[in-house]
Amino acid sequence: MAAKSETIVKRNGKEITYTRTLNAPRELVWKAWTEPDHIKEWFGPDGFTITNKSMEVKAGASWIFTMHGFGKDFPNKIIFIEVIKPKRLVYRHTGDDDSDPLSFHVTITFEQVGNTTKLTMHSIFSSAEELDRLNKEVNAIESGKQTLNRLDEYVTSMAIGNK
Repeated sequence: MAAKSETIVKRNGKEITYTRTLNAPRELVWKAWTEPDHIKEWFGPDGFTITNKSMEVKAGASWIFTMHGFGKDFPNKIIFIEVIKPKRLVYRHTGDDDSDPLSFHVTITFEQVGNTTKLTMHSIFSSAEELDRLNKEVNAIESGKQTLNRLDEYVTSMAIGNK
């Protein structure tokens, strides 16, 4: 296995980009990100869990789930805009209402690099102020890093046959 990598975070106004090299091949990382039985095991920041209601990963379809943390339940809906297996996911992330003002746009790319995967997750929020508010209220930027840390641990276990 490759050495443990860190998540690189770059912020530019209302946009944030996370980049991380994961210790697993791209097909495995794609599987962990797009299959309900896998994503429930790692998605979300430290201390959070999710309950999947439905997940269909194809353009025009959605993933509906509840995130549990801070003693609260947070309804979430992801509407897939583009799905190119195993290279790219593009979606809009909202609360339980499609017109949610906290909606943001996400593009994730999965790039095979040897036996690892370079994952880049680029999010665009409605404004820099909205991203600032989310960061203040729920530590959004650190939460993204923690989520990718959890993904790396999970796919590393998958790659060595523990999942």
